[in-house]
Amino acid sequence: MTDLKLTIRRELPADAEAVEKLHERAFGPGRFSRTAFRLREGVPPLADLSFTALVGTLIVGSVRVSPVMAGEEPALVLGPLTVDPAFESRGIGAALMNASLDAARKAGHSLVLLVGDAPYYARFGFAPVPPGQFTLPGPVDPRRFLACPLQDGVMERARGPVTALRPAR
Repeated sequence: MTDLKLTIRRELPADAEAVEKLHERAFGPGRFSRTAFRLREGVPPLADLSFTALVGTLIVGSVRVSPVMAGEEPALVLGPLTVDPAFESRGIGAALMNASLDAARKAGHSLVLLVGDAPYYARFGFAPVPPGQFTLPGPVDPRRFLACPLQDGVMERARGPVTALRPAR
């Protein structure tokens, strides 16, 4: 059998349907009721920070990033990070995370938030948000509400409600 190379690239508009099917397989219909989904609902992911992983021509992973406000501070919400279950434990999620966070740093963003597994995301610089610093538009386990500061001082100045930045109509 041929060993197919993993390719990480920016998500293209043509990838949207395959990425949605990947999310459906990985998270099921309950994903729409999660607090993190509420922050992304109706907000297109940022094209320059969202990436897909391909093996050959098959999309096997995806990471999306959307704009939010953390109080008065522009920020990003990362998620979902998805890897096809058949391709888990091969470093694909880490490669997607690194590509997205590197792009966010280079673009000058200051803060990335997510809801996820703290032990997994700690290696990328994420830590639990201090109690009371931010509020989300729904319930979340505070141990899973994580932040990764990309610039010095952002955690000292950012506080308040986390709200989606919806495009102007």
